[in-house]
Amino acid sequence: MLGPVILAASRSDQMRRFVSVAPGTKQVVDRFIAGETVEHVVPIVLDATDKGLEVTLDVVGEDITTREQACAARDAYLDLIAHLKDLGLGTKAEMSVKLSMFGQALEDGHELALANVRPVVEAAAAIGTTVTLDAEDHTTLDSMFAIHEELRKDFPQTGCVIQAYLFRTEADARRLAASGSRVRIVKGAYKEPASVAHQDKGEIDKAYVRIMKILMEGDGYPMIGSHDPRLIAIAQELARRAGRKLDEYEFQMLYGIRSDEHVRLAAEGHRMRVYTAYGTDWYGYFMRRLAEKPANLLFFGRSIITKN
Repeated sequence: MLGPVILAASRSDQMRRFVSVAPGTKQVVDRFIAGETVEHVVPIVLDATDKGLEVTLDVVGEDITTREQACAARDAYLDLIAHLKDLGLGTKAEMSVKLSMFGQALEDGHELALANVRPVVEAAAAIGTTVTLDAEDHTTLDSMFAIHEELRKDFPQTGCVIQAYLFRTEADARRLAASGSRVRIVKGAYKEPASVAHQDKGEIDKAYVRIMKILMEGDGYPMIGSHDPRLIAIAQELARRAGRKLDEYEFQMLYGIRSDEHVRLAAEGHRMRVYTAYGTDWYGYFMRRLAEKPANLLFFGRSIITKN
């Protein structure tokens, strides 16, 4: 299977250098990354909202090695929020953050990440929007959930992400569904060992459905992160059985993938949010998109061969 190989490559400095200079890289990166700066991404946000879509914005970059870099990541999000405020987009755009960007892996990283993310959550709340804490590899999750719980004391709308391929996630979903929080479910895009995660696609899909059912029947707000037509249809049926109205859950898909489906779901009255990443440190995010779907890798390969 290519997925695990690509995920391993996402941690390779040598592969990073190769991919960064490959002739076809920019063409493929532009498919998944909305731009390098806030100024680049603003027109994309405006276009999405004009189509009835909502967005969640991710400033990419996870390889934080200094406290200064962690503070710079915080400031990048504060700058984003200032732009959203000026555009009056607070009710249509939220933020997604990876706590690794805020220094979670550094010395005293839990406290540092909490200290850096709190002003971002505060600023988001001040303009009428919120923040969702992205899930990363399984070793970081206890810290992420603890920070999520702490932030929700003052900002109960703060969301978090759970990953269907992890064995622990059904228990996490039951706890979160009962709390009234906002929960995004995804399949998972990190290389995890068989001791903690399903490895078979069929088993992951079955777990995803079980977890969706828990969320739909709970008291929280489910956010269905999937491009899979079958899972989307199952989510709609589970929502119907649970008596949920169309504004009591939402779908989320990645920028650059199944864009026609984004518009179709919104036209049917569903809340449809586009996960939109931007920034210069795109490598880790890009490699996970390649690992998730073989077609993405083929597209990249053709781009390199044809050299644009």
